[in-house]
Amino acid sequence: ALEIQQQSLPSNHPDVASSYGNIGNVYRNMGDYSRALSSHEQALNIRQQSLPSNHPDVAKSYNNIGAVYWDMGDYSRALSSYEQALNIRQQSLPSNHPDVASSYNNIGNVYTNMGDYSRALSSYEQALEIQQQSLPSNHPDVASSYGNIGNVYRNMGDYSRALSSHE
Repeated sequence: ALEIQQQSLPSNHPDVASSYGNIGNVYRNMGDYSRALSSHEQALNIRQQSLPSNHPDVAKSYNNIGAVYWDMGDYSRALSSYEQALNIRQQSLPSNHPDVASSYNNIGNVYTNMGDYSRALSSYEQALEIQQQSLPSNHPDVASSYGNIGNVYRNMGDYSRALSSHE
């Protein structure tokens, strides 16, 4: 797909960026993080050239880069990328959009792994609040947020709140 797009589209076309993003996701799934980062950075570069700075696809690139850093255990870089994605999503999407909630969950995951449970809890609660406004109550993402909150409470030793959240 990328080869055909490179022959038929301008080099900074958003579809070319999407192909680089897809390739980056495959490399990430294969555990080839340097190639994943390179592909996602190429996608980001193209999107920054061809789209407004607050376009949701720019946020998608930052989110993908954050996910690679997350997998690598580089939590400070993951957090920075996830926060950039959140900032863009807050500017370009409705405040109760599921992608905004997803950013809060990603940030919460980083804080959990860094042992900053109060910030993790705050992020997960923001995600849940958005999901409760925008998704059906039986949506799997809502359940995931409750599970994340329960895990933080468990890590904090507050087992009654952990149990309540998991239930």
